[in-house]
Amino acid sequence: MSEQKLSLDHIYRASHVLKSVIRPTNLIKTPCLGKNVYIKPENLQVTGSFKVRGAGYMISQLTAEERERGVIACSAGNHAQGVALAAQSYGIPATICLPEGAPISKVEATRSYGAEICLVPGVYDDAYNYALKLKDEKGLAFVHPFDNPLVIAGQGTIGLEILDELSDVEQVVVPIGGGGLASGVAYAIKQLNPGVKVYGVQAEGAPSMFNSVHDGHVERLDSVHTIADGIAVKQPGENTFELCRSLLDGIVTVTEDEICAAIIKLLEKRKLIAEGAGAVSVAAVMFDKVPVGDKKTVCIVSGGNIDVNFLNRIIDRGLEKSGRKCTFTIEVPDKPGQLVAISSIVASLGANITAVNHERTAATADVTSCQLRVALETRNHAHVDEIRNALVENGYIIVGK
Repeated sequence: MSEQKLSLDHIYRASHVLKSVIRPTNLIKTPCLGKNVYIKPENLQVTGSFKVRGAGYMISQLTAEERERGVIACSAGNHAQGVALAAQSYGIPATICLPEGAPISKVEATRSYGAEICLVPGVYDDAYNYALKLKDEKGLAFVHPFDNPLVIAGQGTIGLEILDELSDVEQVVVPIGGGGLASGVAYAIKQLNPGVKVYGVQAEGAPSMFNSVHDGHVERLDSVHTIADGIAVKQPGENTFELCRSLLDGIVTVTEDEICAAIIKLLEKRKLIAEGAGAVSVAAVMFDKVPVGDKKTVCIVSGGNIDVNFLNRIIDRGLEKSGRKCTFTIEVPDKPGQLVAISSIVASLGANITAVNHERTAATADVTSCQLRVALETRNHAHVDEIRNALVENGYIIVGK
């Protein structure tokens, strides 16, 4: 590994150093996910993410001269806030480069921790390149978001905490973006208890580590598409790739709908807000990507900094995925009384109609027919099937859902 080599000693040292920077995130037993499933709520961490751990430990290890010059980082999200807070905690100046189009909420959150903000025209790659330019020009210490042994060691403190609190844990499920969190957690756990399984989870639309490990070398994606922006990384690090390839017991992917359903589950059952990246571990367990059974399992919920502007859409998709919301498009005779009849069937089965759209111009098999698009609140998938069957039994043709 470049710079300093990752070691268990570094992770223990990070655990001691970070006590004054981070807040405890004790495990929460979550039986709605399984009999022996727990979550590690790093969404409740200071800045709302685990990122402050790695940034905090790396910054704590700077020399006096490096501290005086300051640090620089590039991020449009959690890493920026983690670096800014950690630098503030140690009284070190911090410069954060962000793409000009970064959400105002994230820019201001980072600024609130005392960092100097540098908005760079273009996208993330432009901001990253400019950060490296400033690093060289001003002699600043660059805090990499994941591919630095000290950053990885800081993230590994989560693994120590899990073993300390649940010594007989059998498997841990951890989100993967660039791989710093998964590398650190897996390294700490495997060093202390090799029998514990550690699984990584990526979004289906950003499977950079999944592909790289599968093919045996670091690969770069042309693009990423996922609501889990915190793990939307095109290319894993060299260090993190090697660690994940050698230490993880498997990597799985989850869909956008599965991520949304996991966010809803945590919100409803545990009153916790998780961002998309933080919820992928829960999604993997919910949808049997990582089988649980009776095994003592910990899902790391890595962050909670969700963009509230997208929350409504995420909730809608999550409700649909879990069968709590559905829409039927029904072909009906174009004559009075059809909506009343359909409403009666739906009401008799305990569902609630939330929206209706009547379409006469839709293409139908019968020119004397029209279409009703009916949105419903339902209990689960079985309830949706029950309503569908009742409509069909009463002679209605369902042409879409």
